[in-house]
Parts: sequence; structure tokens; C-alpha cells
Amino acid sequence: MSNKSIFEITEKILNDHTYAVSEQEALILSDLAGDDIIDFLTCANRITSAFLPKEIFTCTIINAKSGHCSQDCAFCAQSAHHKTDIRTYPLLNKTKMTANAMEMEKSGATFFSMVTSGERLTDAEIEIICSATAEIKTTTNLTVCGSLGMLTKQQAQTLKLSGMTNYHHNLETAESFFDQICSTHTYAEDIETLKAATASGLLACSGGILGIGESWAQRIELAFTLKELNVKRIPINFLTPIPGTRLEHQSPLGPMDALKSIALFRFINPQTDITICGGREHTLKDYQSWIFMAGANGVMIGNYLTTRGRDIQMDRKMIDIWQRLHGVN
Repeated sequence: MSNKSIFEITEKILNDHTYAVSEQEALILSDLAGDDIIDFLTCANRITSAFLPKEIFTCTIINAKSGHCSQDCAFCAQSAHHKTDIRTYPLLNKTKMTANAMEMEKSGATFFSMVTSGERLTDAEIEIICSATAEIKTTTNLTVCGSLGMLTKQQAQTLKLSGMTNYHHNLETAESFFDQICSTHTYAEDIETLKAATASGLLACSGGILGIGESWAQRIELAFTLKELNVKRIPINFLTPIPGTRLEHQSPLGPMDALKSIALFRFINPQTDITICGGREHTLKDYQSWIFMAGANGVMIGNYLTTRGRDIQMDRKMIDIWQRLHGVN
């Protein structure tokens, strides 16, 4: 594809808000190489700037219940099917979750998510999450989110009433590749959980993890599935191979492939928030600040579920520099 073609597609997106990149166009974009990638990233940034606020939002998570998960996701250190060296513990109490939320707000987070291992929570555990949500809403200005596995419609409604705003439930990868990654539940079950969340008034946050062996076509398939589901926010993770998991020997994506992937998601979902989350340090290395040029408008700060994140002050400095360059005080 020539530079001219990249710019032509970009202009169509910018000038006709009903225009949608086709799968064929996305496949052609995925073949970009060399200097064309820089033009591609630049155009992705133009799209982000046209449709979304200039401010970069920051989210953070707490591993509120760790390990012993019955699901066999190939990348996950918390799966009971893997032998990994992680801490395991039951659901934290309201006090601990609230204290962590207050600490992360002071560190610059604007979104706070309670994340739990396992296929789903019991109704009693949901009540604890709801109590923590209400307390966090009272004591902070954070937007409260949850990532609690499968949900029933009643549980989703209870979470919404407690003050939770966003529900996060990753599809992880394309449906055509899902059986290579997980065999203990179906793709349809994940989609039903997202639909239960949105039906209750929660905003759906769903994305995946890249670099787990999927093809470019399957990355594009995932991006289009998320578009069809009309999710509010797309978190993009990159694989950090964890010893003891099935993917411990998987080769990581190169930085340019990772950035090109972000840009593809932006072209396919021009008006959707894109957050860069786990694995960015391992995959992007010295190119982390390029995520914003590639189309991201949010970033996860602090630690992840079982691995450490980058120093928060380094991330805040990175965000401040980008925002000053784009006229945000």
C-alpha cells in the first residue's frame, strides 16, 4: 500500500463519520512495513485527535482475588492448570480495596478496577464488591470498574446500583483462535457477559491480549468483533510469557508490530477509547511513549495482576510530555 492510500483512508474516516474501514482494507494496512508504518501511526493519531478528548486517561487495577482459577487460559499465571510462582488469596475485604483505591487516586489514576480470578463470583462475593464500590465512590473521585468474570443479569444490575460504572471482560482473542487459548468456556459465554453488563447500564470494556500466536487476520477479527459489540473501551495487552504457563516460550511481538496493531484497532474503532495495559514494558521497551501516536488515548499505570508495572512517576511524566505537546495543561 502506498502512503497515498493510507492518507485516503484516513481522510474518509475524518470527513465521513459513517465511513467504516473494511476487513480487506484492514488486511492491507496490516501488511505495511518500513517508513509506511510511521505514516500509519501518524494517521492513527490524527483519528484519535479528531474523535476523542486530548487528555490521556489513566486506569489502575487491584488483584482483589488471586489464583486457583478453574479456567485454562494459556497465558494466565492464575490458572489452576498451570504451575506458577504467584501469591494466591481469597477476595480482599472492603477496607483493603478502598485503601488501595485512595492510594492510586493520589498516584494519578482516574479509573480504578477490582479484578478477581476465577470463572465467576458468588452472590456473597458480589455483595462485598458492591460494598467496596459504594465506599470508593464516597471517599474518592475515581470511576469504579469491575472485572469479575462471568455475570448474571441480576449481578450486573446489583453492581450498577452500587455505583460501578464500567465492566471489564476481555474476549482475549478472535473467536477463530479462541479454542487454541481456552477450552473451559466458550466465546459465546464471554459475549453474553458483556451483553448482560450493558443491558444493566454498565459500560462495556473489552479487548484482548496480543502476541499469543494469533495471526494479523485474527487481530483484525477481534477488532471488528469489539466494534460490533459497541464496547466503550478497548484494553490492549501484550503477552508477557510467564514460566509455568503454556505460552512460557512464546516469542514476544516486536515494538513496531505492537504499535501497528494499536493503529489497526484505532482505524477500525475510530471513536472508541483504547487503553494500553499489561505487557507494554516487555514488548515496547523504549517505544512506550509511541502508544499515543499509534492511537491509544489511555494507559494503565501501576502494577498488573501478577507482574510489576513501570514506575508510576515515569508514566506520569510520559503522559505530561505528550499532553503539553498537544496543548493540554
